[in-house]
Amino acid sequence: MEYIYSQESVRILVVDDEKVIRDILSDFLTDEGFIVITAEDGRQALAELDRQPFDLMITDLMMPDIGGLELMEEVKKRGLHLLTIIMTGFGTVETAIKAMKHGAYDYMLKPFKVDEMLQVIRRALDKQRLEQENVKLKEVMSLYKVSEAMTSSLSLDHILHMILETTKSELDADAVSLVLEEEKDAPEGLSARVTHTLTDHGQTGEPLGEIDFDALAVWFKERPYLIMLSPKLKRFFSRLPERRGLGCLLSAPLKVRDQVLGSVNAYSYKRNFRYSEGQAKLLIILASRAAQAIENARLFENLQRTFRETIQGLVGTLEAKDLYTSGHSRRVTELAVMIGKTLGLSAAELEKLEWAGLLHDIGKIGIRLEALNKPEKITKAEHEMFKDHTIMGRQILESIHFLREIVPLVYHHHEWFDGSGYPEGIKGVKIPLGARILSVADSYDAMTSDRPYRKAMSRPSAIKELKKFSGTQFDPQVVEVFIKALDEEDKSKKNKNRLQAKVS
Repeated sequence: MEYIYSQESVRILVVDDEKVIRDILSDFLTDEGFIVITAEDGRQALAELDRQPFDLMITDLMMPDIGGLELMEEVKKRGLHLLTIIMTGFGTVETAIKAMKHGAYDYMLKPFKVDEMLQVIRRALDKQRLEQENVKLKEVMSLYKVSEAMTSSLSLDHILHMILETTKSELDADAVSLVLEEEKDAPEGLSARVTHTLTDHGQTGEPLGEIDFDALAVWFKERPYLIMLSPKLKRFFSRLPERRGLGCLLSAPLKVRDQVLGSVNAYSYKRNFRYSEGQAKLLIILASRAAQAIENARLFENLQRTFRETIQGLVGTLEAKDLYTSGHSRRVTELAVMIGKTLGLSAAELEKLEWAGLLHDIGKIGIRLEALNKPEKITKAEHEMFKDHTIMGRQILESIHFLREIVPLVYHHHEWFDGSGYPEGIKGVKIPLGARILSVADSYDAMTSDRPYRKAMSRPSAIKELKKFSGTQFDPQVVEVFIKALDEEDKSKKNKNRLQAKVS
């Protein structure tokens, strides 16, 4: 059988050294709809257990070489999960207790009526079903929580990691992989695919072979999932796993609007094991939610890329007008983010600071910079014109919805801590923190860069100016943190240079 599409009949192994008992049980249970395999002793039973899976085992207690209790011990060592019913013609209270301690579901005395055996089997299977349903309920609850976490995340890497972790834990897989078709406009190319893996060791390096995604895609056109047993797995691998003994592969498609984005694949190296239809349905649910989460994350990444490209385009337009300030916005951004990190700002605040740093002078697009880039001192009228760049910057950014959050930082980055700045003359903590940070970063880079009317200051001279105007133009705390961050940066560079000198 290549795949499992509907629930198979219960498989029962009957072990007894008396042929008549084996034949009676085999005929009766087969008529009841069970799949029955018989073995004449414990050794033959173990060979059958190694060859194929079973749901239940009925075994005699007293047999030559390997008895019923020893057989149960071997089953336990192999990690096989199957119900066991013990039969014996020499029953005592002690042997019954011993059988139960070894994990037997029930204990039956010979001779017995086959109807009585059937009742015991039905009860055992009902118990097994209830236990499985309880496990499934827990799995569904766990899956619901994970799927909620996935759909609320917009980080593609985080989503992929959750899919791998959840698939591995919920299916008790030895390894899992996720094959993902890249987007058509991705740099890797039209048909590029990326495979993510997770193994028993939690590493991504174990060679799991290479899934033939084209073969899987053809399979998924007609079937909702794949369960394939060895050795028929070769057709779904362009390169087989280097680790030998792959016994079963379970795969479900990542599908959005009838388009297959990829597949989630669970590997089992356990002997005599196959994934169940219930596990396949579980993986289908997970893959469905995962595909939607991946699609959302990709849309968000595209939006972020458009956002970044827009900002870079705006900054490029600005710097093309003024060669003297080329690179200024990038340097201010780096300094501002350095201050923000030292102050312990959140990732969201640092991101806002980054965008505001890049765009803090965007309003200069609307003023005549040639009047300002002259060697002599600017006039009062020219200075008033220059001050308008904060107002123009606000007007430009307010018209772009996803940049509105950084408007206060850009608009107020020329305010002074004592209230004598512009455009509104607010002071102290009324000035947004991001604007106070940009004020220090902007002024420091301006002082340490060449201008048409003066040469760049040295770092010590610029720091002296920051200290001089701390409390008037600049927030004293921001100045203190900035100077500390510069010192730490110097120490780090010196240590790095020492290490490089020792290596060379």
